[in-house]
Amino acid sequence: MLRKAILTDIKPIQKLLAHYAGKGDMLSRSLSELYESMRDFYVVEEDGVLLGAAALHVVWDDLAEVRSVAVAEEAGRKGVGTQVVQACIDEARVIGLKRVFCLTYKPDFFAKFGFRIVDKSELPHKVWGDCIKCAKFPDCDEIAMIMEL
Repeated sequence: MLRKAILTDIKPIQKLLAHYAGKGDMLSRSLSELYESMRDFYVVEEDGVLLGAAALHVVWDDLAEVRSVAVAEEAGRKGVGTQVVQACIDEARVIGLKRVFCLTYKPDFFAKFGFRIVDKSELPHKVWGDCIKCAKFPDCDEIAMIMEL
């Protein structure tokens, strides 16, 4: 079931993100960050188990980031990632955004939605605030992608 995140989802979201952060696939998020951004998140859960999550983080009046996209390994290849990312894109359209971007190691996945690869320098400097927390900073190897809505 796809839905907006609620308070009891935050610890399972953090655990899911920490799993992939431990592999170097994404940034970890503190509980404080997750509670503050809870309303950004969509989740898929089944029988009380969190299967996936993604967040739409508004950056500016015309731009948002699809971030923290993670799917439990046991739910992989079942459309969970597609559901949460599509929910973020749909919300971006509803609230009037013109563009959404992502930083990813999975460009083929995001290309299915219409994202295209761009040079990181095309993104506003404001989007790099979280990068300072990354162990790979300043040698980021993620791929920047953007989608016009």
